[in-house]
Amino acid sequence: MDSSLKERFARLGPIRDIGRATSGSPAVFVLRLALGGTRPRSIDATHALARRGLSMLRAKRTVESLLEKGRIFVELPMVEDIAALTDDLTKAGIEATRLQPDLTIDVRELRERLRLTREQFAIRYGLEVETLRNWETGKREPDTTARSYLRAISNAPEPVERAYALTPAV
Repeated sequence: MDSSLKERFARLGPIRDIGRATSGSPAVFVLRLALGGTRPRSIDATHALARRGLSMLRAKRTVESLLEKGRIFVELPMVEDIAALTDDLTKAGIEATRLQPDLTIDVRELRERLRLTREQFAIRYGLEVETLRNWETGKREPDTTARSYLRAISNAPEPVERAYALTPAV
């Protein structure tokens, strides 16, 4: 290596190594800027994301997108510990919430919690009565899209009902 290049590297200072997770599972998160209006610590957040399997460039772009939009979704390939990641990001001024798209919904429990008959539930949310019956008796499982819709109903039944009932202006 030529000495001028060595000198230039020396001026950059020590290079910080990022200890990457060696084991873990993929996970999807919603990242939001923490309340309080303080600017997040972008470098720390970038390092936290890179440690969980993102390339440094992708981690940097993810944080930049978060700063621009205020909320983003990110899939991390190698999350070793959910609590450690959320702690790292909290210290960097970012709130992280894990999305769990494969959670099953107990359709009967949901319908009974809303105090609706199968027919009422089906009409209110645009579903087939026979489909509800199959889900409730275990004959069939809701597919990914149906699970997402059922989770939305479970979390916010009235707004979902209003959204479904709205007719587009002609």
